[in-house]
Amino acid sequence: VQLQASGGGLVQAGGSLTLSCAASGIVFNMATLGWYRQAPGKERELVASITSGRDPRYADFVQGRFTISKDTAKRTVTLQMTRLNAEDTAVYYCHARTYAMDRYWGQGTLVTVSS
Repeated sequence: VQLQASGGGLVQAGGSLTLSCAASGIVFNMATLGWYRQAPGKERELVASITSGRDPRYADFVQGRFTISKDTAKRTVTLQMTRLNAEDTAVYYCHARTYAMDRYWGQGTLVTVSS
């Protein structure tokens, strides 16, 4: 199983960034896919997830700023982030939970928001 995340970087406050994760080795259309993040000194937390039925779920702090989507043909899950602020600075991890309830993590991609 491999989850390859990309798209992190440095962005100014108020800006936008899109993260992408390419998945292999899982039954993609039966997995729940998501993004977590971990800021320095904090625990890893859920940002957004999307089920096999394309039902999205967002953390309260997202407040309508992020959109999660997936492309079954490309086997990718994308997190579009807008109106970023300094509190969004973290390492973002792609996550997959299979129908067998196995969990997998990507390598993480750093998002830095400058104020």
